[in-house]
Amino acid sequence: MGLVDRMSTVVKAKMSTIVNRLEDPMETLEFSYQKQIELLQNVRRGVAEVATSKKRLELQKAKIQMNTDQFDAQAKQAVAQNRDDLARMALERKTALKIQADELDRQILDLNDQQQNLQAAEARLATKVESFRAKKETIKAQYSAADAQVKVTEAVTGISEEMADVGMAIQRVEDKTEQMKARSAALDELLASGTLTDYSVGSEIERQLQEAKAKCDVDAKLARLKAEAGK
Repeated sequence: MGLVDRMSTVVKAKMSTIVNRLEDPMETLEFSYQKQIELLQNVRRGVAEVATSKKRLELQKAKIQMNTDQFDAQAKQAVAQNRDDLARMALERKTALKIQADELDRQILDLNDQQQNLQAAEARLATKVESFRAKKETIKAQYSAADAQVKVTEAVTGISEEMADVGMAIQRVEDKTEQMKARSAALDELLASGTLTDYSVGSEIERQLQEAKAKCDVDAKLARLKAEAGK
């Protein structure tokens, strides 16, 4: 049983994770709002049906009242003509209609009470639905803003990581450049001090021969210039 309980717990946890990933809070809010709208529409249809039924009974009551007045007039006319039998018949029908009218009055009062109760319930429900709608829109706005903030933060975090890598690469390049500059300066210093020989211009002997040749050339040119000047 212990293993079964643990497996059940694991399965429930996995299912909860899957549901949380699939669930869209905005869809849930919209679904709840639509269900409330449907309920409100049902209540309004109920109000309309009760009002229609009450109106139908009121029309029947008005028709009965017309017939009642007619039988009352007939009874008076029969009495005037000494037709008590007809007068009695008219009064009996008038009485029967009066009973029907009283029953209709009771039904109309019941329907009127139902209509008022439904209208009050409809007003309360409409207020709650409107309040829920306003809260839903606020939550949606906050959710959208939070979602956008998360995306921006994730983007900035990604950029920061990339910039950190770029910064490290730049630092490595700068360090290598400084090392190369230092090495070049050290080599120049060693060349200047004679510690290192610059083989790019020949050996020491060739250098001295070139210097002697250059000196001879300078002396010859100087002598020629003096001769031309008559000195």
